[in-house]
Amino acid sequence: MKILIASRNRGKIAELRELLGAYIDSSNLELVSLDDVGFEGEIEENGTTFEENALIKAKAAAAFSGLISVADDSGLEVKALGGEPGVYSARYAGEGHDDAANNEKLLRNLHGVRDREAAFVCCMACVFPENAPLQGEPIVVTGKCVGEILCCPRGEGGFGYDPLFWFDPFGKTFAEMDKTEKNSISHRGEAVKQLGIALDEKIRVQKELLWRKYGL
Repeated sequence: MKILIASRNRGKIAELRELLGAYIDSSNLELVSLDDVGFEGEIEENGTTFEENALIKAKAAAAFSGLISVADDSGLEVKALGGEPGVYSARYAGEGHDDAANNEKLLRNLHGVRDREAAFVCCMACVFPENAPLQGEPIVVTGKCVGEILCCPRGEGGFGYDPLFWFDPFGKTFAEMDKTEKNSISHRGEAVKQLGIALDEKIRVQKELLWRKYGL
């Protein structure tokens, strides 16, 4: 089964292949990127929620390719800031600014704030176009990891807001964790787990229907 990941990020696709392989038979699973199917340009993410953006990207990819398509949207929600930066997490400091600028703005906005609870959120959507080997309504899942924002960064790993995001059960920021630790509790790891379980169940049901109809 071929699944299009609505991304050009090879690292993300490799990570998803590894994570989904825990729930789906990886020998029958091929993940491809937007570049692999010849998709040019960008998909405009103009939704107001992570779910809307994930669905926008997955639907656009499926319409272009005719393949089962998966997309995600993720970011940081800070309780004291009313959920900011939210869907604007990657461009919180403005277009063209980097992770350091986003982190600096976040710390400025939280200056003097005592309640620094925050959550990383990842929404994943999977869309099934006509004539795909699996059919049905889109699968939409959300993973969340709750922590708090430190007053200064810690750790050299990760990306984005990872150096500021403290996860108390591990006594580390996301930037201080190795890949295995982070995947075991991260918002993306949880979302992929839910998606993998849902896809595996859909595959099982489809196989059962084919067996009943054709004896396959």
